[in-house]
Amino acid sequence: MLHRIIFFLICIFCVVTCQQKKTPNFSEDIAPIIQQKCLKCHQQNGGGPFALSNYEEIASKGQLIAHVVQHKIMPPWPADPEYTHFIGELALTNQEIETIQEWVKQGMPHGDSSIQLVLPNQKKEENSNYILVKAPKPFFIKGDNKDHFFVAKYPIQVPANTYIEAIEFVPHQVKLVHHMNAHLINYAESKTSNPFKAPFWVDQNQQESQRIHQALNLCYEDGSYPVLTPSVCNYLPGSQFSKYPNGIGGFSLAKKAVLYINDIHFGPSPIDVTDSSYFKIYLTNKAPVRPVSEFQIGTLGLSPVVPNLSVPPNCIKTFNIEFTVPEDISILSIVPHMHLIGKKFKSYAIKPSGDTVRLVAIHDWDFRWQYFYRPPHLLKLPRGSKIYVEAMYDNTAQNPNNPFSPPQTISDRNGSMKTTDEMLQLILTYVPYKLGDEDISNE
Repeated sequence: MLHRIIFFLICIFCVVTCQQKKTPNFSEDIAPIIQQKCLKCHQQNGGGPFALSNYEEIASKGQLIAHVVQHKIMPPWPADPEYTHFIGELALTNQEIETIQEWVKQGMPHGDSSIQLVLPNQKKEENSNYILVKAPKPFFIKGDNKDHFFVAKYPIQVPANTYIEAIEFVPHQVKLVHHMNAHLINYAESKTSNPFKAPFWVDQNQQESQRIHQALNLCYEDGSYPVLTPSVCNYLPGSQFSKYPNGIGGFSLAKKAVLYINDIHFGPSPIDVTDSSYFKIYLTNKAPVRPVSEFQIGTLGLSPVVPNLSVPPNCIKTFNIEFTVPEDISILSIVPHMHLIGKKFKSYAIKPSGDTVRLVAIHDWDFRWQYFYRPPHLLKLPRGSKIYVEAMYDNTAQNPNNPFSPPQTISDRNGSMKTTDEMLQLILTYVPYKLGDEDISNE
């Protein structure tokens, strides 16, 4: 008898719970997910194929959204969240996926129509002390379905010597900009120079490096070179801008300076287009305390790819990189890099103590989405730690991203950055370790 009463009470509880379960609506349940995980790309002129900036746009794509999130196609977050967690993860939780499914199933109710999404360009700037640095002349990309590489300069002039907190690259042709690497050149007032003189960009393939520097008027008039601070700003497809924690990073900025783009790569385009990508330079009156450094291993890096990076047609092949850390470091970001036939990427470190530190794992590489993955806190690697990279490449006809049909041998071609060649790199940004770094938030 007691068992029947308990069973009856459980049934009543389940019925009441189901009745009380709230139907999700757009304003309270869906908008926060879209705001946090989707809107960065899915806005006007964003990287996504359509905008999701209001209820009408989102509801019109409701069935599609439900499908791509259920199958974890979107939002793009290649790194395995079960291997390592990073700041700003876009991967949806199971609960978020279920909420979207239920919302679409229930007819996509709106809720409070006064609640609107906040577009990224409508958000209040945390630091309004910035300057926009634009190219005096837009890049011209010929519509010949070929990769195009440029070397360029963006002149900067400020009233007095000052400091830079951070530099943000804002791509114009989002679907074409493959990568960008920028360095900062500061000019001494005591020496004659004219970095504001045209030309402002040249085709990287047409001149030798030294001649490019002369052609762009980067040197002093006596032929000597000004001070260059390397790698002050970098960009990869899908990467999101973020500042370093307080007290970390930053650069000195002279009254006369140049952002020297030693490599900006535009992917193939079927039509002629121009690009007006620009920079936002965040200024500060605080001198840099802990400048950021970086190193890369693999292609063009401090340690080689083993075996040599070459994948025969109709072949799946694995490659490795090993590197020993020469000093105690605190990692700020982790950047894996491959091209089109890359399939899997995994990196970890083993400390001298034998402990393993997980860095990043990507089980289904997607060339379109390459992030600067940031650990939640500064990540210490002690001197003598060994970093390992394991990567798989799929050069078969079954790989839908294969650039050749039928497949042909694909290799790194002496470090070529062409999309149809290959690379294997791990890039780490870091500062020399200080006691307590492990407790510093990386946000």
